[in-house]
Amino acid sequence: MTLALLFSPQGSQAVGMGRELAEWSHAARETFEEADAALGWSVSRTCWEGPAHRLDDTRQTQPCLLTTSVAAHRALGERVELQPAVVAGHSVGEYAALVAAGVLELAAALRLVSRRAQLMAGADANGGMAAVLGLDRATVEGVVERVGRPTELVVANDNSPGQIVISGRIAALEAAEAPLRAAGARRVVRLPVSGAFHSPLMAGVAEQLADAFAGEAWADPRVPIISNVTAEPLTDARLIRALLAEQVRSPVEWVRCVRRMAADGIDIAVECGPGSALTGMVRRIAPGIRTANAGDVPGVKASAGLVSGAVPTPAPAAVGP
Repeated sequence: MTLALLFSPQGSQAVGMGRELAEWSHAARETFEEADAALGWSVSRTCWEGPAHRLDDTRQTQPCLLTTSVAAHRALGERVELQPAVVAGHSVGEYAALVAAGVLELAAALRLVSRRAQLMAGADANGGMAAVLGLDRATVEGVVERVGRPTELVVANDNSPGQIVISGRIAALEAAEAPLRAAGARRVVRLPVSGAFHSPLMAGVAEQLADAFAGEAWADPRVPIISNVTAEPLTDARLIRALLAEQVRSPVEWVRCVRRMAADGIDIAVECGPGSALTGMVRRIAPGIRTANAGDVPGVKASAGLVSGAVPTPAPAAVGP
């Protein structure tokens, strides 16, 4: 078996996430304690008690997701020896992957993610994002090119076949909705975000992040990291750092990431963190990869069984877009 560890994206958060893990796992509990101490506010209370409007505030969401994902990874590591071939995370999840691979200490990753979240929350209010369901990327890109200049509207996330996210000026998003529906989109859904993330409108954020990165210690990864930007496995901390700054203004190439994993022989993918967004995407992109979700105690136990080979799991059924 060849294992990939995946780390959850923004949108996976839910009040109560990680609490059961922290009560059950010493490593998970220590992770939340470390996050509380590193940031000077109660990450644990926000994750476990909310309220939802606070947890859904980008400034809290991103460090809370990072903490919960690392806690899940460490709890899984208490149950079974983990020897992944690669790690990967979607958008903010890439920071948890860096911690898992030993590139950043958790406290450093928390500082950087907090800075990232603050910058993104303060982004241009005239920008936004929308999910386009039921169209392929080429069709979406064709509409985007007709509606707006590259600085105004772009494909931001290539999540899975039939699930594309676009990002840009609000006026351009609104102008694209009718042409996308006319091209066959089942739905075009505006996302509750404060800016045009993963687009050229984030250039200033990327530059400020690069400055913040210079203040932290980076190490070469113990395990290759699949980059959101290039979909290539990275083993050089300097390149990881450079691409991580670019990530906030570049598309998340998740389809290419998963296809690269499949081409390299990955046959098991475990998502560490709340929810099952990434494993759902994996099943759509590469249905031959078996998946599990280590987001709560039952999920960690099931994931440990799958990784160790103790629990035979049939290949997942095909999932529609």
